[in-house]
Amino acid sequence: MSNGQWYPPEWPDRIRALAAGELTAVTPRRAATVMLLKDTSEGVRVHMLRRRASMAFAGGAYVYPGGGVDERDARPVRWAGPSLSEWVLRLGVEDEASAQAVVCAAVRETYEEAGVLLAGETGDSVVEDTTGAAWEADRAALVDRKLPFAEFLDRRGLVLRSDLLGAWARWITPEFEPRRFDTWFFVASLPKGQRTRNASTEADRTVWIRPADAAAGYDRGELLMMPPTVATLRVLGRFAGTADALAAAAGQDLAPILAQARWEEGGVVLSWPGHEEFTKHIPVGGTDPAGAMGGAR
Repeated sequence: MSNGQWYPPEWPDRIRALAAGELTAVTPRRAATVMLLKDTSEGVRVHMLRRRASMAFAGGAYVYPGGGVDERDARPVRWAGPSLSEWVLRLGVEDEASAQAVVCAAVRETYEEAGVLLAGETGDSVVEDTTGAAWEADRAALVDRKLPFAEFLDRRGLVLRSDLLGAWARWITPEFEPRRFDTWFFVASLPKGQRTRNASTEADRTVWIRPADAAAGYDRGELLMMPPTVATLRVLGRFAGTADALAAAAGQDLAPILAQARWEEGGVVLSWPGHEEFTKHIPVGGTDPAGAMGGAR
């Protein structure tokens, strides 16, 4: 680990195997994650979770609430905000069902993992209180996949507020990773009256932290993070308030970012295009099995 960058020790061997044609890249699963923001007297803070060290993917790393898209996220829901056709263009997906699924996953996962719900009884209102036994029972049913998100919203007469989300970035897990995700990052403001809590069984800690402080913790090697998390934190740290960050979302580039790897004498060079700070030079014994490591892209 350099700085606080999450880096699995098996990556060099997997990179070489992929280049040699001995490893088939896994198709990435679509996912969504939300950077929840709130204004404080000390500036903007973002909500983060620390994944349990026992987790197979990114154990011990600080992340935002989020998770994989459920095929049921494409079921029709009451909708407020930009049209699905607008979301298709913004997210770069193939159809309206896919766009809805990604947005619904972002809202659903934020509720499942942080207890925060971006929905209201009308297109211009937001639920202010999601606490209590009935709410918790519904949240648990969502987590267990016993309750589709569309049915949850219908049961409570709620409209999904897609206008409260701003699409921010898109990162794809490297081809040599056994667990891969095609993840859209969104930004949202904590709704009035709602509070975050650690509702996730995958996290052992939650924090509200200034983006610049979180990035500094990574730089000192104190907070473990993946490149997408650090990259988004550095940009978020430029904004004085949540309104500024939300307004800036429309101008963020959603071109997918995918790690690349090449062989140099004695090791592998791993990089993320456009993000030079994450370039890694990894010493590995032996020779390049593919001649120039050209297959790992």
